[in-house]
Amino acid sequence: MMGELEGRLALITGAGSGLGLETARVFAREGEKIVINDVRAEAADAAAKPLGPAHHAVAGDVSDEAAVTAMVADVIARYGRIDILVNNAGVPDSFVPTVDQTLAHWQRLIDIHLTGTYLVSNTVAPHMIERGMGVVLNLNSIAGILGLPVRTAYSAAKAGIGMLTQVLGCEWAPYGIRVNAVAPGYMLTPLLAKLIEDGKVDGDRIRRRTPMGRLGKAEHIAQALLFLASNRAEFITAVTLPVDGGYCAWGAPSDAYPLEHLPSV
Repeated sequence: MMGELEGRLALITGAGSGLGLETARVFAREGEKIVINDVRAEAADAAAKPLGPAHHAVAGDVSDEAAVTAMVADVIARYGRIDILVNNAGVPDSFVPTVDQTLAHWQRLIDIHLTGTYLVSNTVAPHMIERGMGVVLNLNSIAGILGLPVRTAYSAAKAGIGMLTQVLGCEWAPYGIRVNAVAPGYMLTPLLAKLIEDGKVDGDRIRRRTPMGRLGKAEHIAQALLFLASNRAEFITAVTLPVDGGYCAWGAPSDAYPLEHLPSV
């Protein structure tokens, strides 16, 4: 049985771990060849090898124009095309008050999340335009949709990605290129698990605030990206799809999920 992405080639940035790695695994199961990018060459190699010999790793800093140019040239020279680009590369925020954040911290998050998404997209696009087809998938966040205090740089970068998705989706649609994004809610990644363990994030409070009453998983994001990458989404472009258990939609001044029904995960 053919997979949904059989025979296609995907470049996934920042896929040495986390959501990017899970997306690589899900896409590979659907028959796609995967190029895993990470700023750390060893992480990219370690992530690509278990996927099998058909897959490839390439190192590169998405915020560095020369590195992005070299990375894309490497993939094109090896495979001749990039069918799907997933702009996943990112770094966590500091969770400190805005007045205590440094300009260097702000600039780093803007450079990696927003500028990185722009740079890689803009470098890959001419190859997609030449072929008259392609899919670009961006990682937005509920932080790019809702106002989350002390997430200043991260929120601004993600909001920028949301608008970049709309602009590029409209601009590149005539060339057969679809550009969409997903906005993950609170996902039970190792990073969030550590924040909950350290008492920096209240997991139960998040679950009560989420209509579905639980945290998401990395595979929820990967499956949403799979849908947007597939032909089932062929008439969808320039949108951000929240994958958040209803978090962004809840507006009442009360818990969204009854405490007595709260699941353990």
